[in-house]
Amino acid sequence: MKKNLILILIITTVSTFAQQDPQYSLYQFNQLVINPGYTGARDAIAIVADVRKQWAGIDGAPTTAAFSVHSPIMNNKLGVGLNIVSDKIGAKTVSAFYGNISYILKIGNTTKLAFGARAGYAMYKFNFNEVKYKDADETAYTDLNNANKGSLDVDAGLYLRTNKFFVGLSATHLNNGQIYKGNFQALDTNGVTNDYSVSYVLRPHMFLTMGYSFVINENFLFAPSLMVKTVRGRTSTDLNLNFFVAKRVWLGGFIRQGYGFGALFQVYATKQLRIGYAFDAGLGKQRVLGSAHEIMLGFDFGKYKSKMVSPRTL
Repeated sequence: MKKNLILILIITTVSTFAQQDPQYSLYQFNQLVINPGYTGARDAIAIVADVRKQWAGIDGAPTTAAFSVHSPIMNNKLGVGLNIVSDKIGAKTVSAFYGNISYILKIGNTTKLAFGARAGYAMYKFNFNEVKYKDADETAYTDLNNANKGSLDVDAGLYLRTNKFFVGLSATHLNNGQIYKGNFQALDTNGVTNDYSVSYVLRPHMFLTMGYSFVINENFLFAPSLMVKTVRGRTSTDLNLNFFVAKRVWLGGFIRQGYGFGALFQVYATKQLRIGYAFDAGLGKQRVLGSAHEIMLGFDFGKYKSKMVSPRTL
């Protein structure tokens, strides 16, 4: 085949079927990456940096770097924050910047419900010069090459928490931002010229998270949690089993529907500094993708009240 239709495969397949948002294994320790309703929920000025390398060893595999900072203000009635995300997979690089705000409603002695929203700009760059073709004569038909395309992006979420329980519901890309739409011509495998129309639109992603903390004794806590993700009718579930030991170390394992399993830990190096790591690998046919590694650093400072049993510790 003299001309390659990789643009159609990448843009239409990803836009129509696949999850467009980055995958996180340590999301439960920084839920701001999936839910703006979490803004201000740590009751401190919280700064988190997260780096994830998926399918390690495969050229062009997804690599994600995320930075966030958020804090409650106005006597804990509002939360404000900032998210910066860089996500690269193959020929596509995404850079996104968001401002977050939440309204925090106290509905009981230990219960708070937050309504959050964020808005920002997502910039996409497609560099098809990085694509390696089996046939040296193959090319990609596109005017996107090395060009920046972007769109306004809007997310919203709810986050309910008590000292032992949390549940969150959020949705990303509510405005269905259109990154690209265009027409071009290309040769098919028979050498016939055909007209094609392609588009890349950000589709809403729904997230449901929940967890509960069971106090076994003063130094041992069992905290299972669940995340359900839905994209255009496709649903996947993460089931996490976490243990908090000696008021300092989180140890856990998780199963990701349709993919495989993983393990994680988070340690409080100090009362303010926490360090996390996650490893996951596929099962069955997913094993060929290899493993993934994720590292997270978090720092809380300001008016911080340490509690062993609290969704904040997650």
